[in-house]
Amino acid sequence: MDAATLTYDTLRFAEFEEFPQTKEPVWILGQESSALTEKDDILCDITSRLWFTYRKNFPPIGGTGPTSDTGWGCMLRCGQMILGEALVFRHLGRDWRWVKGKRQREEYYSILNAFIDKKDSYYSIHQIAQMGVGEGKSIGQWYGPNTVAQVLKKLSVFDSWSRLAVHVAMDNTVVIEEIKRLCMPWLDYAGAAAFLDPDLERELNGFTEGACAPEQAVVWKPLVLLIPLRLGLSEINEAYIETLKKCFMLPQSLGVIGGKPNSAHYFIGYVGEELIYLDPHTTQPSVEPCDDGLVPDDSYHCEHPPCRMHIRELDPSIAVGFFCSTEEDFDDWCLRIRKMSERREALPMFELVDRQPSHFMSSDVLNLTPDFSDSDRLERFFDSEDEEFEILSL
Repeated sequence: MDAATLTYDTLRFAEFEEFPQTKEPVWILGQESSALTEKDDILCDITSRLWFTYRKNFPPIGGTGPTSDTGWGCMLRCGQMILGEALVFRHLGRDWRWVKGKRQREEYYSILNAFIDKKDSYYSIHQIAQMGVGEGKSIGQWYGPNTVAQVLKKLSVFDSWSRLAVHVAMDNTVVIEEIKRLCMPWLDYAGAAAFLDPDLERELNGFTEGACAPEQAVVWKPLVLLIPLRLGLSEINEAYIETLKKCFMLPQSLGVIGGKPNSAHYFIGYVGEELIYLDPHTTQPSVEPCDDGLVPDDSYHCEHPPCRMHIRELDPSIAVGFFCSTEEDFDDWCLRIRKMSERREALPMFELVDRQPSHFMSSDVLNLTPDFSDSDRLERFFDSEDEEFEILSL
């Protein structure tokens, strides 16, 4: 394999700082650890996260398009990372760990194959870039968090293995009724879940084609909840910082995609006042799966000490992600969010409501392409000088 190509924003491997020895708790995707006594466990946890970076020498996008996403694909790769984490939660569980050189479970290789850089992979750079054309983004154009969330939502419909319910909550509002109808659409015509035929229930849950068997009888399509937010104008409002930190403490946390203008990162946790993130700004050669379906996977895991940045350096345009595998898991998330909203020392980042207000338009019918979408016109109005900085809901 060729050596990784360092790009304009790549931290050179020799310059990575060791993980701090601090009494401050370390939070990674809903799990708390001590840097003093559990440092190896922390690093193993971080290394186990899927790391999607720029790639080169893959088949041309669209047949005649780019063969590398260096310089424009960082937010697309961050979108892959947050959704990849959802698939790991779905099929392997939060406590799964990657061990270099060890053969993993078959589900792991199925997850990797969903992101391989070729046109027929569910969530490949090819699929994301081409689906983005429908969102007003030409191939090779930089995405913002909202756009990549919308694209992932559309692509998830074709993933018959994982059968996720991907919901993008717009206008800083999460509507509980809307989500439950998405995750349990059959209740409107099939009645209460308790009266469903057990065989039908297994099929509706998506536990066919090799997916994991349920441990409970509740019918529920596993939920990936993405919430695009804007936490300030040109910089993050300090009133949101503690709330943002608490999102990483929730057991349903999938992390945050965001970063700096035109430089995206995938944030998976924090320690003290620093965010911990995976950086996609390293160009690696594309990977070809083996004939038996296995994938050479070393380049999909970041083995150097994780990147960190001060939370106040975060660009205010982000998308927060959560995964709820069951209805009880979602109800627990709602309870935790409401308790967070009651705390006076932190400002809520979004609103949680039972039903959709009458003046709201359903996010399922929003058209985000130019000429039709108010939100996209706002994005264009507030564009940075290079027209690649995206404003989300105000």
